[in-house]
Amino acid sequence: MGIDHSSLGILTVELPPEPEMGLELKAVAEVIQNEEGCDVVVDFSNANIVTSSSISKLLRLRKLLIDRGHRLILCNAAPATEGIFEVCGLDVVFEFAADKSSALSSIKHAQPVSI
Repeated sequence: MGIDHSSLGILTVELPPEPEMGLELKAVAEVIQNEEGCDVVVDFSNANIVTSSSISKLLRLRKLLIDRGHRLILCNAAPATEGIFEVCGLDVVFEFAADKSSALSSIKHAQPVSI
């Protein structure tokens, strides 16, 4: 499994190619449900396509995180993968970063949300 939980409250996930991607996303959601709370960075480096089933799992994961006050950032998406999100209108729903380093930096330097 490509899930790494750092001590900084950030879960990083290196997605495998389809069809294993869906199983990995399901495992991530299970980890999140059992955690106090963490942000998630999903790395698409090893995945060049994404199916509607995996997009659905990403949407559920995003909702789970937002409901808990945390972020989901997708990074290293191939142009074709980014195009799929754009065609579906999801490029404005998901937060994207160019690479894992940028995603982690964005989380680490985020201003705390006040309620």
